[in-house]
Amino acid sequence: MTNDTRSIRPFRIEVSDEAIADLHQRITLTRWPRDLGGTGWDRGIPTSYLRPLAEYWRDRFDWRKQEAHLNELPHYVTEVDAQQIHFVHVRSEVPGARPLLLLHGWPSSFVEFVDLIGPLTDPVAHGGKAEDAVHVVIPSLPGYGFSPLADAGWGDLLRVAGAMAEVMGRLGYERFLAHGTDVGSGIVGMLPMVAPGRIIATHVNGPSPFPLGPALPVDALPEGEQARAARFNTFRDDGAGYLHIQATRPQTVAYGLNDSPVAQLAWIVEKFREWTDPAAALPEDAVDIDRLLTTVSIFWFTQSGWSSAHALYEGMQVYRQFAAMADAAASGEGAEHAGDDGYAEADTAASGGWEAPPAPPAAASIFAADLSVRSVVDPASAFESWTEHDSGGHFPALEVPEILVADMRRFFDGHR
Repeated sequence: MTNDTRSIRPFRIEVSDEAIADLHQRITLTRWPRDLGGTGWDRGIPTSYLRPLAEYWRDRFDWRKQEAHLNELPHYVTEVDAQQIHFVHVRSEVPGARPLLLLHGWPSSFVEFVDLIGPLTDPVAHGGKAEDAVHVVIPSLPGYGFSPLADAGWGDLLRVAGAMAEVMGRLGYERFLAHGTDVGSGIVGMLPMVAPGRIIATHVNGPSPFPLGPALPVDALPEGEQARAARFNTFRDDGAGYLHIQATRPQTVAYGLNDSPVAQLAWIVEKFREWTDPAAALPEDAVDIDRLLTTVSIFWFTQSGWSSAHALYEGMQVYRQFAAMADAAASGEGAEHAGDDGYAEADTAASGGWEAPPAPPAAASIFAADLSVRSVVDPASAFESWTEHDSGGHFPALEVPEILVADMRRFFDGHR
């Protein structure tokens, strides 16, 4: 750990007028496919939905307004092992506030957590207690947003976890809380390995079985888990195409994501339609459409489509290794005999396959759209708290921020 604040520099988001004009022109010049009669969302995002959304992005979405709003926050950058790390850092004014690291996933950005900053740093003004207050640090993961990918290898979640711990050290935070979603949850699970003794407690949302592993044996699971397990199997068979592509051929898909804003828009918006609250028919029914387009715009302006695909590729290699290690540990065999039967998450795999230091207290929040099957992802009941909700989805900080904040407050309150 290097408590070197001199290496931290203020940062400001500044997208050029030329980049915005280029975005608008590329949308205008899109060669649109037509929808086949009798088809809909089952074959991907329909042109009848995407084209009006792209035109809204071009004609009515106000990037400058969103940029100004984001620049009201204190942004910083630092370099760790030659990799630029961008982050938002907001200190609470409440004495004794604890630091909290918030880690996003794919396809997302630091913007996912913007609405949590007020309730977390100033809880009294948002229905909480002063002792709930935390300082928040919200990085852009390497390859995402304003942390442009420096080189290969930054999809390694252990390496990223080490960089996140280094950033917290440079800010003077010896011990801290951590919350993550999606890729961020995997990184949070690895923090105790790279920063032993420094993690007060961790919280994640929606831990899922290993998506590239085998189907779950639905009938063999407890009755209360069978519906989620069946949905996971459906996702594995029909909803993981994006993952197979990025986890195997990221450079091939990179050309479309880097050259066509409509391709980048479709790539992300489809996931917001499929992964948000099942009660929401369309993405804008689950999240604010301008907030969603802000995230897509950041992907576009920073060329994060291709770089996050490469980061995902590398991350999945690590997940495969940990899943195999967890399977070997569970079966009592050596790692060399581990097959493709492991589908535990990286944090579960790490605790099963490595001689890791004692894990800090951990909690999980499960929302309506999540594919979290506890007997699979947490067979040893390592989570001290497991809370299930009947609303929300993969992006709770955008969909149901008040529920997510309440869960974190309740769990973190008992761990200081």
